Amino acid sequence: MLFRDRRDAGRRLGAALQHVQLPAYVLAIPRGGVVVGAEVADLLGAPLDVIIPRKLRAPENPELAVGAVAHDGTVYLDPGLEGSLGADSTYLREEVQRQQEEISRRMMVYRGTQVYPDLTEHTVSVVDDGIATGSTMIAALRAVRRMGCRAIVAAVPVAPADGVQRLRAEADEVVCLLVPMAFYAVGQFYEDFAQTTDEEVIALLRRRGKGSRPEPA
Repeated sequence: MLFRDRRDAGRRLGAALQHVQLPAYVLAIPRGGVVVGAEVADLLGAPLDVIIPRKLRAPENPELAVGAVAHDGTVYLDPGLEGSLGADSTYLREEVQRQQEEISRRMMVYRGTQVYPDLTEHTVSVVDDGIATGSTMIAALRAVRRMGCRAIVAAVPVAPADGVQRLRAEADEVVCLLVPMAFYAVGQFYEDFAQTTDEEVIALLRRRGKGSRPEPA
């Protein structure tokens, strides 16, 4: 299976989430996850918002994540990598601070000073355009759990089998359309995986920030 682009992936993912219990709320991970999440929110008739985790980079290898941190300070460390790459407590403390500064910047760009609504009665779908290690999604799921929502769904178009297994330990439900045997990168499963800009994210949030699916008759 190949997705044409993130919008196509979002429409397919939204169709697979039609069973989600009302009221629903969609929290998407920027940037690409917001394009997917916007289509999901449209199909669910749910509000669209963002949750912003950032990976914690390994020393000397910024492409490798040793974990992730969310906007509220929730930290997830990959148990398979923690302590094995020279990321001692001092390094991790400084890296968490660096990434939280970037999260704060993005939160202001995307959300301004808005606070999250009360989600205690909501089923929250946390959406991204795919996961590799799953670190950023896990940090996001743990932060959402602390918001006290009724249930959490981790929703992605594609993920490796071990990534899906990790998510099952964190979410009430995992919806993943494609779990390939050979997984190298999320982008290999998209015909168009062009980078999403801040301007696109802001436009999607402005257009789809509010909404509710009507109760079934």
